[in-house]
Amino acid sequence: MNIHEYQAKALLREFGVPVSRGVAIIKLSDADTAAEELGGPIWVVKSQIHAGGRGKGKFKEASAGDKGGVRIAKSAAELNAFVKQMFGATLVTEQTGPAGKQVNRLYIEEGSDIDKEFYLSILVDRETSKVSFVVSTEGGVNIEEVAHKTPEKIVSFSVDPATGAMGHHGRTVAKALNLTGGLAKQAEKLVAQLYSAFVAKDMAMLEINPLVITKQGELRVLDAKVSFDDNALYRHPDVVALRDETEEDGKEIEASRFDLNYIALDGTIGCMVNGAGLAMATMDIIKLYGMAPANFLDVGGGADKTKVTAAFKIITADPNVKGILVNIFGGIMRCDIIAEGVVAAVKDVGLKVPLVVRLEGTNVEAGKKIIEDSGFNVLTADHLDDAAQKIVKAVKGG
Repeated sequence: MNIHEYQAKALLREFGVPVSRGVAIIKLSDADTAAEELGGPIWVVKSQIHAGGRGKGKFKEASAGDKGGVRIAKSAAELNAFVKQMFGATLVTEQTGPAGKQVNRLYIEEGSDIDKEFYLSILVDRETSKVSFVVSTEGGVNIEEVAHKTPEKIVSFSVDPATGAMGHHGRTVAKALNLTGGLAKQAEKLVAQLYSAFVAKDMAMLEINPLVITKQGELRVLDAKVSFDDNALYRHPDVVALRDETEEDGKEIEASRFDLNYIALDGTIGCMVNGAGLAMATMDIIKLYGMAPANFLDVGGGADKTKVTAAFKIITADPNVKGILVNIFGGIMRCDIIAEGVVAAVKDVGLKVPLVVRLEGTNVEAGKKIIEDSGFNVLTADHLDDAAQKIVKAVKGG
């Protein structure tokens, strides 16, 4: 789960992290007092969407101007003009795709007198099973570009969960960023604060780009992007309350209600599979035969008829889907349960596109019989290669 920048900064502030003062704009009338509350004389107006590259983004609407999704206002009048231009407009960045995202929230922040910019992030390192820091002197730019062109400018290290963040971790960050004296001490304190927030809130990623030194000699978090481990959200109702569903795909929201692992993609063949590895293999073989999957959907090993029915409805709700491939290997999951769910969903929503079902494993014969007795025009397959060829051929009109 992702949250907006202003929400991330409010959360980090609870742990003592130095962030600039700001005011969130949820409706246009909120802007009237923002300039007065923050005082100025410089304000930064930031679009709040779940995508990076906001500063370099472009608005679709001509009325929103062409100054990007992050703007510096030098007067209260200019601030209000920016808010009116940006609020409700559609911002297109490298991460949103050509469709862009509508800006339904803005964040007005006091200006910062910046001397230097750095990059710092914390994430879970799957290889070491530890929380890792990634830092670089090259802040304010795309970190992937830095990693590609100048990897020597990136320093990373892991933190032992038995000890947590310690003084030497902070000193490692200070050394990587060439900080000395009082700034090194600030870096040591900041590392401890950020690690505490990361662990306490079960974050999956915390990215600060940029982390800045002001001309007043202070370290400050100028931007923050935070995502959380979905599996731990039950422990954090305060975090769940921050969820902005307008930033998420409606099908993915519906899938989360049924505990389905669903991600919308750009292809035309809908997939319903049990097991993440089998789902990936299914998507790969669809690509092999010249088409693309419309989604990743893992119903899990313990799905019941209700969950399978919901999964099928979510797939068919995508207007881009021109065919559906159900690929189930029944271990814990029973093939007859899958078949019952598919039949129930087809009865409910109808079947307007080709459907290929491949079942194997527990109760496979019972599952196949349920499909055959349903009376629906469903193609069956004996193995994955057969299933992939049949759905691709059916979608292409064969």
